[in-house]
Amino acid sequence: MKFIDEAKIKVEAGNGGNGCCSFLRLKFMPEGGPDGGNGGSGGSIFLRANEGLNTLVDYRYTRSHKAKNGEKGRGRDCSGKAGEDLFLNVPVGTIVYDEDTDEIIADLTADGQVACVAQGGNGGVGNAKFKSSVNRSPTRTIPGTPGERRNLRLELKVLADVGLVGMPNAGKSTLIHAVSAARPKVADYPFTTLHPNLGVVRVGQHQSFVIADIPGLIEGAAEGAGLGIRFLKHISRTILLFHLVDILPLDGGDPVQQFNSITHELEKYSPELLAKERWLVLNKIDLLFPDEAKERCDDIVRRLGWKGKVFFISGLSQEGTQELMRAAMAFLEQSKIS
Repeated sequence: MKFIDEAKIKVEAGNGGNGCCSFLRLKFMPEGGPDGGNGGSGGSIFLRANEGLNTLVDYRYTRSHKAKNGEKGRGRDCSGKAGEDLFLNVPVGTIVYDEDTDEIIADLTADGQVACVAQGGNGGVGNAKFKSSVNRSPTRTIPGTPGERRNLRLELKVLADVGLVGMPNAGKSTLIHAVSAARPKVADYPFTTLHPNLGVVRVGQHQSFVIADIPGLIEGAAEGAGLGIRFLKHISRTILLFHLVDILPLDGGDPVQQFNSITHELEKYSPELLAKERWLVLNKIDLLFPDEAKERCDDIVRRLGWKGKVFFISGLSQEGTQELMRAAMAFLEQSKIS
């Protein structure tokens, strides 16, 4: 499943019903006066977040949505029936844009959250409302107003609890493959991950969280280089970041320099990102003998001056991955309590 899903739809709220022009005519009241009722209001269109959905694919095939019109007023002061509102279910994490103005209309981040995206038209006014002492037989009515019409762009930003950051080929896809049922493409060339993958990590009974394998960053990502912007504009929703570092890069690069490069891109894009909890995860320890791997990892931590949490893992052999996932689960549960 793609991390970002988009769909463009057209919504049209219902028109308000027209007001009625009518005069009461009964056997014993031949001149009963005006009794035209008001028109009903048109139905509005709402988007409702539903945690049971995880894609916008339905809206790629059904692109036009219209609510019911309000009924016109009737005699004997009967108002027209209001048009029924239309509710469209979308996944949690959907941002709604006005396609014509690029304005954000709504950001649906919680299950059951509702946003009105097209307001129904107001009902018209019947002639009974215009009766007065100086105008006993008004014929004036006011028609209903048209419903709002909009072209919308729906953008799904899936809400992951944990985001994986790091250089291309740091081993993010391999790690998510090891700890979840997700099966991202894995290869030894940059940008294997073109669309971030999601995986559900199950730590124990009733204990799980969503982890996102996000495209690798390169220098200049904050300015749009590589796949940077496609990643950076979504990562702020995560609670915890795993900063994966390849302890033995294929290109012979310095892991410390690569770590600092990613940190710099995060800070340039949004200083708030660095305020998030970020754990240093040194990956691919299986490439060296245990003593050599520990020595190299300790050297990286020392040169970085890292004071936060550190984990030594191998996504390929799954060494250390379960300890990392259990620690993440404990942190997420504690975060929700506090």
